[in-house]
Amino acid sequence: MSRYSSTPRKLNKKGQRVLVSTLYPMISISDSDQFIYPKDGDRLDGVAFRYYNDASLWWVIAQANGLGKGRTILNPNFKIRIPGNIETILSDYDKLNS
Repeated sequence: MSRYSSTPRKLNKKGQRVLVSTLYPMISISDSDQFIYPKDGDRLDGVAFRYYNDASLWWVIAQANGLGKGRTILNPNFKIRIPGNIETILSDYDKLNS
């Protein structure tokens, strides 16, 4: 799933696409969350693929941990949270961006 698949597309008077802000839901801590220490050289997109089988969901881990973009290299000395309630998060995302 592309994180932009549900982002509204806005067109200007010339019919050209213009940027629209993407809104991200707050991700509350859940009993289904996992806490891990990343491996040396891990990036958000790689961790998202490992846990969700979808590298495009890197933003879920970034939002849950207050981190940057998908190619951000994670520090193996800092524990990060992997949200487990992914269906709820994606539903909340769709509601914000529809």
